[in-house]
Amino acid sequence: MRTTYSSIILWPKIVMNFIISAGAFLLMSNIDSTRNEKVLFDGVSFDHWQVIDYEGHGAVSVADSCIIIGKGEYISGIRWTDDFPKSNYEITLYAKRVEGNDFFCGMTFPVKESFVTLVLGGWGGSLCGLSCIDGYDAANNYTSKIFFFGTDVWWSVRLRVTDKKIEAWIEQDKIVDFTIGNSGLSLRMEVESSVPFGITTYKTTGALRDLKLHME
Repeated sequence: MRTTYSSIILWPKIVMNFIISAGAFLLMSNIDSTRNEKVLFDGVSFDHWQVIDYEGHGAVSVADSCIIIGKGEYISGIRWTDDFPKSNYEITLYAKRVEGNDFFCGMTFPVKESFVTLVLGGWGGSLCGLSCIDGYDAANNYTSKIFFFGTDVWWSVRLRVTDKKIEAWIEQDKIVDFTIGNSGLSLRMEVESSVPFGITTYKTTGALRDLKLHME
């Protein structure tokens, strides 16, 4: 194959056009991703959050760009007061247990017209799962998993909700892979006041940061 002078001239232009096109694609993808992302807590403002008035609840504060939900006599927590999607979304955050031996992140969230709670570190500190499925809480249904969190260790948490499934990850470990089907979803009475989206702790101090909502 003979290489002509004109083809030598064209190749740099082809390569440059490819680079420009690829860059434009990546830029638009990043813009679309940003448009579909909502920061629920920016490390400073407590806007659109409300402290739930549980009897004997712990103090809730903002410190070091984190929300600190203090240890209460029983349940303590916060709830989101603005609009929240019912399906086809993801929640990402970092959470850790600061003090105590029970759940430090009980995340209540909507699934279409129902609500359910993802429990992290309950029933003595290591049990995870969904409460409630067909009336059974996380300790008594087949989403139960054991995960050892320890104290003062940050964990990345990811929750994904679609019309058909609920999935959750701790770091890279998938701890919930639940197909909804005809199952009934409900809440334990204690966390009904945390809808539409809320996070609670039980006799434990928990810390949260980098809370984000991602729409699909």
